[in-house]
Amino acid sequence: MAIQENGSVKESLRRFIQHSVQLPQLADDEDLFATGIVNSLFAVQLVTFIEKTFGLEVDAEDLEIRNFRSLNAATAFVEKKTQYA
Repeated sequence: MAIQENGSVKESLRRFIQHSVQLPQLADDEDLFATGIVNSLFAVQLVTFIEKTFGLEVDAEDLEIRNFRSLNAATAFVEKKTQYA
């Protein structure tokens, strides 16, 4: 797993999300889609970031909103995928 040098999976994802959507604060369980913070284009960018940063392949069956709904959900998804990689 290729975590960014200075942080955990969650912090790498937090930095990416906050930078991408210009969001100063991000609660771990905040529903990114329900609040309108992100859209489907951002979801594609997030999946691409996860694949490149963590060396994972996100399969078609993984493309469920529950896997990317919040910072905690995306972190759990990456951690689960890296256990089986």
